[in-house]
Amino acid sequence: MTVKSLLLVGGVLLTGTAASAGGYQVTLAGQKNNGMGGVGVGLSLDQAAMFYNPGALALVKQRGVQLGVNGTLARQAFVAEAGGTQRELRNSVTTPFNFYAGFGPAEGKFRAGIAVYTPFGSKLQYANGWEGRTSLTDIELTSIYVQPTVSYAITDQLSVGAGLMVLARGAVNLKRDIPFPDSFGSIELDGKAETKVGFNAGIFFKPSEKLTVGINYRSKIDAEVKDGDVTYTNVPVAFQSRFLATKFSATLPLVATTSIGIGIMPNEKLTIGLDANYAEWSDYRTLDFTFDQPINGSTTSSSKRFYEDALTFRVGGQYQLTSGLTVRGGGAYDFSPVKDGYVTPETPDADRISGTVGASYAFGKFSVDLSSQFVFVQKRTQTQTDLINNGTTDRIAGTYKTTVVVPGIGLNYAF
Repeated sequence: MTVKSLLLVGGVLLTGTAASAGGYQVTLAGQKNNGMGGVGVGLSLDQAAMFYNPGALALVKQRGVQLGVNGTLARQAFVAEAGGTQRELRNSVTTPFNFYAGFGPAEGKFRAGIAVYTPFGSKLQYANGWEGRTSLTDIELTSIYVQPTVSYAITDQLSVGAGLMVLARGAVNLKRDIPFPDSFGSIELDGKAETKVGFNAGIFFKPSEKLTVGINYRSKIDAEVKDGDVTYTNVPVAFQSRFLATKFSATLPLVATTSIGIGIMPNEKLTIGLDANYAEWSDYRTLDFTFDQPINGSTTSSSKRFYEDALTFRVGGQYQLTSGLTVRGGGAYDFSPVKDGYVTPETPDADRISGTVGASYAFGKFSVDLSSQFVFVQKRTQTQTDLINNGTTDRIAGTYKTTVVVPGIGLNYAF
């Protein structure tokens, strides 16, 4: 085993295949928004404005409490460059959720609230014995952000808002196999990220009853894992002296995002939204790890990522069919930040095309939101020549193809 084969182990500490955005970003933050292609920066639909654009919260018509949950059901196929059996995941189900509570005077200009959501998370379990088993076999990532938010309407047309994004909980568990001359062992890394704080700020402008515009900025947070646990299984006695580390530390950038959005309301029943999101993925150059004791003779490792800044374009709309029933639809095109030759098993990323549908039914102060996303991650191939040329042979050559279905449900109470 070489040091390079350890690099990918470190590389998956805080990353994973996301359901609805490039890299390891997840934007399943509001059920109505999910049904509209993920738009929301230029709209003031409900309390989920705390995530999409805090500046819009002051102009949301009602205060309320809402809870949503999604199930990401991924199907991924992999064929190694050398050929052989097509491999599929054993399991890939995660449950991102969101919770919002918005308060303030009914007729006032001030609103405040609390938001809890899961912007990063994944679960991948590759097929037993797959060709990349020495790079990765299993990964499970969970993260929870808590965001206290305030918003103020300067005029009837202009409002601003901001919130503190607190990385309140982050946890990761990953496993990979270790090759030995006559057998395979395994290594498991398990750690929790430290609490960190960033911010989310936005401006919302309503020049007319039929047009709204918004801009939002979400800052970068460096997620740090310190004193994570390293454990080994089935390491032959003859090799145990080469696996001494019991703790690890690592840092991963949760990158900044700038978004602009437009809302168009041709009539009282129809709302159309368009968003563009710019993610500063170029901050993710390398992933570096420090171990408390040597693994295969080294206490540090560095793995190339060399991500590029990436854009996402979204469009969606909703139409009120009856006094209680509203239907939605939308789509998105998401450019991958991962360059050729830099694809890893924990983030087998490529450009993505998404289609979404949704509906809400309101009865009195209560309402139910349903949504579903269909994400098609384009086929992505990287060759051994790519890996050699880029110095990224700590990952495997082959072709990945992924599709994801994300049903979701939300419950709302307005007051």
